[in-house]
Amino acid sequence: MRLIKKGAEANLYLSELNGKPVLIKRRVEKSYRLGTLDRKLRSYRTIHEAQLIHEAKSAGVPTPIIYLVDEESFTIVMEYIVGERLKEIFNKPFKRSHVNSSRLIGKQVALLHRQNIIHGDLTTSNMILTEDGKLYFIDFGLGYHSNALEDRGVDLYLLKRALTSTHHRVANRCFKLVLEGYKTVLKKDGELVTLKIREIERRGRYHGERM
Repeated sequence: MRLIKKGAEANLYLSELNGKPVLIKRRVEKSYRLGTLDRKLRSYRTIHEAQLIHEAKSAGVPTPIIYLVDEESFTIVMEYIVGERLKEIFNKPFKRSHVNSSRLIGKQVALLHRQNIIHGDLTTSNMILTEDGKLYFIDFGLGYHSNALEDRGVDLYLLKRALTSTHHRVANRCFKLVLEGYKTVLKKDGELVTLKIREIERRGRYHGERM
């Protein structure tokens, strides 16, 4: 088992199961929390994330296969997705792959939202494009259930901010394509979410000016 990423909430390890590469996500202890509370939170979040990953797959969004959930060790063993992170793809000059991937992001976020799933951490680091053209969404650790327009808007607004901060050269074009893809699935609801994103942006600017 090889550590490949050390995070604030969990560590990721690369290992093997029956000769196949697997990703192991293990939530880490938080010393500032009471021991009993810490264990309960880590156990709940481990189970909840695995459920969200399964629900996302049922909604039509490619996600890793879950092989094992161990709430005692706060661990999820899942399929290791071989592909290229969108972070690397979007760091390249704008081309056709940006167009296709951006629209696909929008369609898949809409599929999640239609099932009342909020991803909570939509960044290009959490999206992997495989050779066969599938776009996998990973890391549902901040995800939750909601059908609120505000939560849908925030989910996409945070994606826009992530694109702007990480891929500023292509951010505006890519996000417009994301919204195009989103609205092909959610139609009128997609228009309402677009308006909500603009409202959230205006609120952010207003608070910034007031500070």
